[in-house]
Amino acid sequence: MSSALDRGTRRRVSASLPTFPWDTIRAAKERAAEHPGGLIDLSVGTPVDPTPGPVRDALAAASDAHGYPQVWGTPALRAAILEHMTGRWGAPELTEESVLPVIGTKELVASLPSQLGLGPDSLIVIPECAYPTYRVGALLCGARVQVTDDPDRVEGEPDLIWINSPANPSGRVLSIDEMRAWVQLARRTGAVLASDECYGEFSWQVEAVSVLDTRVSDGDIGGLLSCMSMSKRSNMAGYRAGFVVGDPALTSELLAIRKHAGMIVPAPIAEAMRVALGDAGQVAEQRERYRRRREVLMPALTGAGFRIDHSEGSIYLWATRGQDCRETLDWLAERGILCSPGDFYVEGHSDHVRIGLTAPDDRIVEAARRLSSGN
Repeated sequence: MSSALDRGTRRRVSASLPTFPWDTIRAAKERAAEHPGGLIDLSVGTPVDPTPGPVRDALAAASDAHGYPQVWGTPALRAAILEHMTGRWGAPELTEESVLPVIGTKELVASLPSQLGLGPDSLIVIPECAYPTYRVGALLCGARVQVTDDPDRVEGEPDLIWINSPANPSGRVLSIDEMRAWVQLARRTGAVLASDECYGEFSWQVEAVSVLDTRVSDGDIGGLLSCMSMSKRSNMAGYRAGFVVGDPALTSELLAIRKHAGMIVPAPIAEAMRVALGDAGQVAEQRERYRRRREVLMPALTGAGFRIDHSEGSIYLWATRGQDCRETLDWLAERGILCSPGDFYVEGHSDHVRIGLTAPDDRIVEAARRLSSGN
């Protein structure tokens, strides 16, 4: 008997998607795990440091959540997001209609094209070196994709443009002028400009700015969306907590759709988010952790023959040994270190790998030792 998926005109949506990237490095992970000192997994961006105590306390205190939460979040959470965006990210004064909590920003990235009503006649622009889920979101709605880092090279009139600064995987940080150029393109063409700013708190050499910053937007947030995550700044990846802020016409449309779909941040998570947004001290502490790890890994990598490109921000190092990324993957795996190969993030060949700072301090030190000693 045929299954419901195989019957008639039904289709397997997953067949339109690429192989999940991390499935392709399973053999390298197994090889790295055979190292006498154990596996040091620097391939993923999942935080390893504790969720701040006040955030956990807030989650527990709000755990008597017997009623359904609001898709729009609580008034207190919306107020905290607005204060965060104006106080930390230089956004103009906004109303709460510009705010929408989301169930982690990966969910938003994947679903935004569909929720904006895009389809086969739509064009989505993504960076040349990019988080894979931007493309996945386009594939899920059947839209066309153009890959470019230059607004002057965009062909036609896009419906949605993704930018990412500091970038995953490269750590590249866009300047104010570069962001303004994308804003100007979006205004000329009527595109929605969505800026993924999940790594904004981790900028090492230059200032990271939001697309809503008045120096970028001139105080006009029409067509603009800033996408923020709690995962990295507050070690809340397991909470699945994020938010989008921007053009109220867009956020209100997303809210209306998400009410029907039941895409709701749970009430205890919303309260934990509110507390985390008010605690700049824990963000500074986490930034210092990543800075220390970066200062340990960078010289070890360069001493082992790597060149580090971009990496002005984020929690990764974008590194190359001048060979195919899969050869570097294997070279590191022999030393018990797992990275993510650059071909996860670009079309075709790459000679770069992404090396995360997401391991405890002692494992970062051990990775540096293995790189320096060659074993």
